[in-house]
Amino acid sequence: MTTTAPTPTYSSAPAVDPRVIALAHYAGRAVLEHVLARHGATFQQQITLRPLAIADGPVEREALVGQVAGALKVDAAEVQGVIEELIAKGLVAADGTGVQATDAGREFHATVTGETAPISARIYAGIPAEDLAAAGRVLALIAERADAELAALTA
Repeated sequence: MTTTAPTPTYSSAPAVDPRVIALAHYAGRAVLEHVLARHGATFQQQITLRPLAIADGPVEREALVGQVAGALKVDAAEVQGVIEELIAKGLVAADGTGVQATDAGREFHATVTGETAPISARIYAGIPAEDLAAAGRVLALIAERADAELAALTA
């Protein structure tokens, strides 16, 4: 007879701590990476493409690099490399100091968003809006404090 450990329920979840946050992040990221892999794309490429796909026009390349490097906590050279990968795939076009999503890039973003939206809906289903709002406030504060600690460490 095989037994399995009970799955924790929402009501019996542990308090938020670094491990809980990391496990939630990696679980969600794994879902996204699974979808992206079917399309031959990486997490970094999706994070870099998204602001371009939703922009009304070209975005200054250095502003995009700063935004993505800050979000992913990577150096600017890595983001520059990802932009070059997106250009090589035909998802992004560069013009002078600006970059923008191509029609193929916007279509790719819409496809991935369309595939992940119902999954996200299932993941968040049944969680009360006030709990999501509280979690959002707590996670924003944790991110702000962690960013400040990182800045102090790297100063």
